[in-house]
Amino acid sequence: MTAATAAPARGSAAPARTPRPGRARRWTGLLVLLALTVVACAASIAVGTRSLGLGEVWRALLDSGLTSEEAVIVRQLRVPRTVLGLLVGIALGVAGALMQGHTRNPLGDPGLLGVTAGASLAVVLAIALLDLTTPSGYVWFAFLGALAGTVLVYAIGSAGRGGATPVTLALAGAALSALLFGLVRAVLVTDQQTLDSFRFWVVGSLAGRGGDIAWQVAPFIAAGLVLALVNSPALNLLGLGEDVARGLGQRIWLARLVGLLAITLLAGAATAACGPIAFVGLVVPHAVRAFTGPDHRWLVPCSALAGAILLLTADVIGRVVVRPAELQVGIVLALVGAPFFIALVRRRRTATL
Repeated sequence: MTAATAAPARGSAAPARTPRPGRARRWTGLLVLLALTVVACAASIAVGTRSLGLGEVWRALLDSGLTSEEAVIVRQLRVPRTVLGLLVGIALGVAGALMQGHTRNPLGDPGLLGVTAGASLAVVLAIALLDLTTPSGYVWFAFLGALAGTVLVYAIGSAGRGGATPVTLALAGAALSALLFGLVRAVLVTDQQTLDSFRFWVVGSLAGRGGDIAWQVAPFIAAGLVLALVNSPALNLLGLGEDVARGLGQRIWLARLVGLLAITLLAGAATAACGPIAFVGLVVPHAVRAFTGPDHRWLVPCSALAGAILLLTADVIGRVVVRPAELQVGIVLALVGAPFFIALVRRRRTATL
């Protein structure tokens, strides 16, 4: 071994190495998130606009024959709402992690691929043309609109000579979203009744959604989660660069397609069920990378749990801050998520994507 190979040459800096979180730290973070998820679910069932004692909540959960008003509130309102919040939070957290990984954009969120704009236009048309004014009535239209928006973005982004790339997909998503939201406004300004019904959906809320909504979107979210877990190792290779990933045998087009399908299923189902909910898919992956690092095999499941915690906690806060009224979860997340994200960026260097 020569002196030149034994140590860096004088005057040259040694290559910086980014410290990788240890396996124990990742396991600890995952277990903490699991515990916090259980706490968030319990709080969502126990806390609401009407105060109930823990004994009443416990009896309502255990005694299926109980028909008191408290039992109806717990079993028919709070439990389905908690299940839906859990599913939507998981879906948005994972979709955000996948979106940032595929676009290499730290500001990427599921709405960047036209999901929100496509769902919004479909809901507006369903209300205006078919007179559907309930979440259970237009949930399928919202999902189909989200799917159509993503397909259009992918088709436009892949039309060039270089095919679909993170940059072309982001540009196509921004352009198509502007067009679709313009069409949404055009319908709303001509129909007051449609505007009134659309406002209930577009604000983003878990209120007014029954257990039937959760059952309708659950299969799509489950399929999206499976695809996301399958896509995680490929995202790790893509993070090394497309040339390196291709040299290691990764089929780039297949990895992009699987990731895009997972994002569409997850974000489309969540948006269809509860309306556009911002900041979950944006903030959660950044916070989770603090202890998982860029490894998507850990980032994806931890983002799922963190997304559920954030959404359920925001929903509980919205129920209690303006009692006996209620603040929608989309508004709470906008008020809490923006300062949190700014503080996160200012306090620490954003983890490498």
